[in-house]
Amino acid sequence: MNKKNVKKYDNTSITSLKGADRVRLRPGVIFGSDGIEGCSHSMFEILSNSIDEAREGFGKEILVIRHLDKAITVRDEGRGMPLDYNPVENRYNFELIFEELYAGGKYETDGNYEYSLGLNGLGACATQYASEYMDVEVARDGYIYNIHFEKGYNVGGLLKKETKNSKTYTQIKFRPDLEVFTDIDIPLDYYKDTLKKQAVTNKGLKFTLIDEESDSQFEYYYENGIVDYLKEVTSDDNLIENQFLELETRGRDREDKPEYKLKAEVGFTFSKTDRLMEYYHNSSYLEHGGSPDKAVKSAFVSVIDQYIKNNNKYQKNEKKISFIDIQESLIIIINSFSTITSYENQTKKAINNKFIQEAITEFLKEKINIYFIENPEDAEKIVNQVLINKRSRENAEKARQALKGKLSGSMDALNRVKKFVDCRTKDLNRRELYIVEGDSALGSCKLGRDAEFQAIIPIRGKILNCLKADYGKIFKSDIIIDIIKVIGTGIEINSKLAKDFVQFDLNNLKWDKIIICTDADVDGFQIRTLLLTMFYILTPTLIEEGRIFIAESPLYEINTKRNSYFAYSDKEKNKILEKIKSDYTLQRSKGLGENDPEMMWKTTMNPESRRLIKITTSDAQETKETFEFLLGDDLKTRKEYIEEFGEMYISQIDEL
Repeated sequence: MNKKNVKKYDNTSITSLKGADRVRLRPGVIFGSDGIEGCSHSMFEILSNSIDEAREGFGKEILVIRHLDKAITVRDEGRGMPLDYNPVENRYNFELIFEELYAGGKYETDGNYEYSLGLNGLGACATQYASEYMDVEVARDGYIYNIHFEKGYNVGGLLKKETKNSKTYTQIKFRPDLEVFTDIDIPLDYYKDTLKKQAVTNKGLKFTLIDEESDSQFEYYYENGIVDYLKEVTSDDNLIENQFLELETRGRDREDKPEYKLKAEVGFTFSKTDRLMEYYHNSSYLEHGGSPDKAVKSAFVSVIDQYIKNNNKYQKNEKKISFIDIQESLIIIINSFSTITSYENQTKKAINNKFIQEAITEFLKEKINIYFIENPEDAEKIVNQVLINKRSRENAEKARQALKGKLSGSMDALNRVKKFVDCRTKDLNRRELYIVEGDSALGSCKLGRDAEFQAIIPIRGKILNCLKADYGKIFKSDIIIDIIKVIGTGIEINSKLAKDFVQFDLNNLKWDKIIICTDADVDGFQIRTLLLTMFYILTPTLIEEGRIFIAESPLYEINTKRNSYFAYSDKEKNKILEKIKSDYTLQRSKGLGENDPEMMWKTTMNPESRRLIKITTSDAQETKETFEFLLGDDLKTRKEYIEEFGEMYISQIDEL
């Protein structure tokens, strides 16, 4: 080792970040990340302070403005932040609030804020530190106060002027700093979603959002909180009526810890088709759950499992239900508040209070048990649906394991796929797979291809319609299994009852291009559509990644004494004929199986002369919707469509 290059490490090597640098150089510590999520959370920190004021009864509306330059304004009708001189701390309060981490008015559990979103005295200061600028305006005590900050530093001190207006408020306008965050363009949807959730959990509080970019205004207001929200998110196929429960209690997380208050509202129902689990604590959306989520899982599994046992609904040797079987049909919203809260971190996405978990668990167990006793028909509906979910999940898992065995295999196993013809190269950036129509096409394609990098798998006739068939039928189709096996990626299924089926891995793809090659006639087009539908249902990522192509087959062959021309449409045919000066012969192009190998290479397989159409997600979606319309169950609409437009398609078929 060269000692000259060794850096010094001694007592002078230890340093500490000071002032605004504590946030500006490490924003992820406070906001969770230095990207758009962290920037979004900075807005929520300022909003939280206004919500805390309104929850204490000061103000009924909060205004948020999303400015064109990405700045944000939050204005409330609260008492106004106390910014003037603080004789106890011997400093100005604006310095404590906006320039001192861990300073605020929410440390006393019996103080100004009983149920507070802001706890740590970090949000306002950290957001100020992370802003390009921040303007604070406060009206209180007969004065209007103004402060201006730039990049973490106060510019101009505290400006104060008298006012005769007795109205109080706090207004903060700030622009997140691109020197701190990698992105400050907080999406409009984040604002809308956040304010809606806050309106849900703070009943009677109105939120107004003005978006300068779209010149739009949005209002969110839920007079009855989660009662109104649950009605909004449920549909007519609920198994039971919406249920609402209220809890108010006191307790402690440990014997030597202080006692605190807990109150909670619970709204739930069960559905055949929908599912939703949302938890809020002190109006913060608990994305990762924590204590209430653990309580729900424990309580519902315990009560429903006991009911199944007591009523002998388990089959012989059947396994116990798990929460996932309940979750498939459960819609539940919990809005809880406590005077002491233990969040996992500053972003407040989960809480871990032991007492809250235990209290909600016991409360739910008791209430659900009572509900089952008082409503036996509803209890039967719920439990029967849970058992349907469970058995569907287990059957799907069995099918998944069976399918896994079918799809597993190495490159050597591909040779055992019936009539599959591999290519020589192992270079995944060159390998092409042609899916061709029929054994006759296999012959001409096999002879016409470049065997170095082009492989072929034939299909006979029309494959199964994956849009209408259930997964059991799909996975019994040999040709579909063979295609998926040759492709190598496995499958991905977007079904709540088949989540465990998902084993798709793009890294296992054995081909650079997958090319559908069918005749240019009605049957060929239908086979092409069925194949596209199969890819859209079973492997949509292949479409998103641009790996699926269609090889265009020529409609016409035009021959002169010296040259041969191929036209892929009537328009192209006419253009070619206009240019030809000598005699020519014109004929409809033959099916793939009737073409000689040289023509197959020239028109369909040669990378220099062939025409490939890359399939996009929108193409696949349109195919799915068209297929659903033409072959689905809506007979009336299809009949009306055929009556109106059928003649157009008949004329096209006649031309073919």
